[in-house]
Amino acid sequence: MIPTVPRPAFAKWCYRAYVTVFFIYLALPLTVVCIFAFNNSVFPSPPWEGFTVAWFFGTEAPFIGVFHERPILRAIGTSTFVALWVSGLAVAVGTCNAFLFVRHEFKGKALLYMLMLLPLIIPGVILGISILVFSSTIANTLEDATGLWFDGLRPGLILVILGQFSFITTFATLVISARLQKFDPSLEEAALNLGATQLGAIRQITLPFLMPAILASAIVSVLMSFENFNTTLMLVGSDSPLTITMFDKLKQGSTPVLNAVSLLLIVISAVLGLFSLFFPKSKR
Repeated sequence: MIPTVPRPAFAKWCYRAYVTVFFIYLALPLTVVCIFAFNNSVFPSPPWEGFTVAWFFGTEAPFIGVFHERPILRAIGTSTFVALWVSGLAVAVGTCNAFLFVRHEFKGKALLYMLMLLPLIIPGVILGISILVFSSTIANTLEDATGLWFDGLRPGLILVILGQFSFITTFATLVISARLQKFDPSLEEAALNLGATQLGAIRQITLPFLMPAILASAIVSVLMSFENFNTTLMLVGSDSPLTITMFDKLKQGSTPVLNAVSLLLIVISAVLGLFSLFFPKSKR
């Protein structure tokens, strides 16, 4: 609704009620998960049996806390490894893409831009299957020709990283491009007139200007990598990231330890999200 347009009091009340119900709808499932992470019961659901932190720090069965659950800790380490690689690759390539699409004009630019956006509209399962079939076909061809075994083209962490990188890079490109479009090219021209090289002007002037967007895209990439399930499920090998491990545990029978993991992820995501929001303001 447009604030400057007069509207009846009933319309205002309906709009406020809608916004309230909408945010309750979003927050209620997360709130329930967070509350039952402290439930003194082996079931992650009502009734409430009392307050406990055993699902975080417990060491005796059945109350094995998340900080003592080796499969969960191993999965967190795997997800961190994947997320850091995906974030680094996505930011590096996204920065190059931003310069390409914002600074240069060439034939096929519109088509190339559409191809870059294509992974955003392709379902994650389809994207994962496509990458798996493509990489397996290449691996089979190379193995038949050389007699060697190409592990990197088989399901595993390398393929998971490449699969997530294939669509997370698009988000990084959009975030950095939006910042680059606000940059005044005359600043670079002034640096060149003062004797700086093209690369030096970009390194000393343009990249510091882009740093808030680069940092924000890195945080978004890490969070998207951590929460990705559909694409990862199609490409995972013996080392399972956190989402796959939680899914496997859920099939075996859920316990509040999954609620505890979810609470930790919510807190970490919120902290990183707030940091990405306030960091650009501190740089202005």
